[in-house]
Amino acid sequence: MSKVISHSLFTDFDIDLFKSGKHFRLYEKLGAHLIKVDGVDGVYFAVWAPTAHSVSVVGDFNFWTQGEHQLAVRWDSSGIWEGFIPNVKKGTTYKYKIYSNNGGIVTEKADPFAFYCEKPPHTASVVWDLEYQWKDKNWMETRQNHNGLDKPYSVYEVHLGSWKRHTDGNRFLTYVEFAEDLVNYVKETGFTHVEFMPIMEYPYDPSWGYQLVGYFAPTSRFGNPQEFMHLVDKLHEEGIGVILDWVPSHFPDDAHGLGFFDGSNLFEHPDRRKGYHPDWKSLVFNYGRNEVRSFLISNALFWLHHYHADGLRVDAVASMLYLDYSREEGEWEPNIYGGRENLDTISFLKEFNEAVYLNYEGVQTIAEESTSFPMVSRPTSIGGLGFGMKWMMGWMHDTLEYFQKDTVYRKYHQNDLTFSMTYTFSENFMLPLSHDEVVYGKKSIAGRMPGDEWQKFANLRLLYGYMFMHPGTKLLFMGSEFGQSSEWNFEGSLDWHLLQYPYHEGVKKLITDLNKLYKTQPALHEKQFSADGFEWINYSDHQNAVMSFIRKGRDPKDDVIVVCNFTQIVRFNYRIGLPKKGKLIEIFNSDALNYGGSGVSNAKNIAIEAMPYDGRDYSAELLLPPLSVTVFKIS
Repeated sequence: MSKVISHSLFTDFDIDLFKSGKHFRLYEKLGAHLIKVDGVDGVYFAVWAPTAHSVSVVGDFNFWTQGEHQLAVRWDSSGIWEGFIPNVKKGTTYKYKIYSNNGGIVTEKADPFAFYCEKPPHTASVVWDLEYQWKDKNWMETRQNHNGLDKPYSVYEVHLGSWKRHTDGNRFLTYVEFAEDLVNYVKETGFTHVEFMPIMEYPYDPSWGYQLVGYFAPTSRFGNPQEFMHLVDKLHEEGIGVILDWVPSHFPDDAHGLGFFDGSNLFEHPDRRKGYHPDWKSLVFNYGRNEVRSFLISNALFWLHHYHADGLRVDAVASMLYLDYSREEGEWEPNIYGGRENLDTISFLKEFNEAVYLNYEGVQTIAEESTSFPMVSRPTSIGGLGFGMKWMMGWMHDTLEYFQKDTVYRKYHQNDLTFSMTYTFSENFMLPLSHDEVVYGKKSIAGRMPGDEWQKFANLRLLYGYMFMHPGTKLLFMGSEFGQSSEWNFEGSLDWHLLQYPYHEGVKKLITDLNKLYKTQPALHEKQFSADGFEWINYSDHQNAVMSFIRKGRDPKDDVIVVCNFTQIVRFNYRIGLPKKGKLIEIFNSDALNYGGSGVSNAKNIAIEAMPYDGRDYSAELLLPPLSVTVFKIS
């Protein structure tokens, strides 16, 4: 049997970068790489295990015999073990058998840098390559025209395991099948981007992918790495961007994972107050350790580089930022200034964002950050964290709280909606109605709406219309776009049969038209993060539960007028103030018959009169449909 041959892919400069936390292409060096040495094909293995006494590669090529293929430790105190094993082939399964200097502890670990993993519940890594002939050159060269902060950004959030399943045995679709079914559906409904809940390898289905083990491997549940590349390629071919959920906040303590990797707290913080997450019973990365920073930032850039991702949505940022997050008094230690902020995390997130934006044009990072931590989406050069966008959790909670109320009480709570405009331009906000809002007894979005069936769906259409007219980018979890009735169930398919019913089909048509409106009306995206792009007409008509405002583009002729009626009462001769003369033309009405509405609509052209109202010189009388959003332009 072939023995290990001394070989290295590392230069002295690589090691210096690694030790200083500045090596952001570690995946080119660590892990398993199919190469040729002295004319012989095989695999170069390299793993970081500084506390190890010895490290050997075990796998199906040596019948999982420990000690048969021992790696050599580098002389430079990097803690890296490496070597070339001839004749190991692509598809070989393997792990690292690690004997620790720490009390004789022995671990058997999957490769942290593996490009492919066995399908769970199996836990071995698989030797693989990343060869693929991409066909998305046009998209990659022009994606800044799709991905900019002044562009329409409407995101369809997808959990691949439960978007759709085969009726035969409830089996998963494959990446190749998603490349047909999912791509066609997203194109049809008009979303600009897909966001995949974590597709990196994870052992436990109920974690939804948020407990990662294979950080560099797309999950084998749906196919191999090249098949996932094919799915991304197909989305790009149709002009659809791809955002990946990325989880640098925590990881599980599974025996084959990153935890206690070499018999020491290698990846996790050694202080349990910083290294253990009480909510998720998981381990927290040591953001102050240089090698860990290199691992995480390399991982982020890996998905942007090798899988052509257009953005990364960073999960659970709030849990990373605060030392006392979900911890009681005495369970956390203040930072050196006596504060609750995790200074290592802040430094890491800034460096991560700088690396992403420096290396890749036309991408975005998005923070799921649920607190009022300042300047999350502001440049690091002025003290911000450097994200492109931040989820607007306050808007989500306030809006859903308002919409759950019976319409008779809404006049007392209109400030729940108007309050968001006091801070909406403090960050580059994305408005999310995400997977977290349709689980754990919260009901589906449609299920939260009050009233009889007609009112429930009218309220749902009103909610979505209001969401798309509100400043900021948009995110909608799968199933919500057709009014899924039940809560999300990760173990089965969405309830696609509901589309045979007019109300559900109507919601899907509404979302399709809202996406089209968002993309074609410059006023709805050009200044979506600027106070210059928004102006109230009237926010104080609590008695009628009506509010009206203007969304502004760079060219005043692109401005749109938005009027929301939050009750089921039709408002006749409802006057609003307007900025200039002309005629109002209704361009969108959520109460339209083809959406399942009652069909109440305005005349084709509405005369604007020289009659002062709402503090303006001009005004017009409108007909406000029940539970509706109506949108107008001035001609």
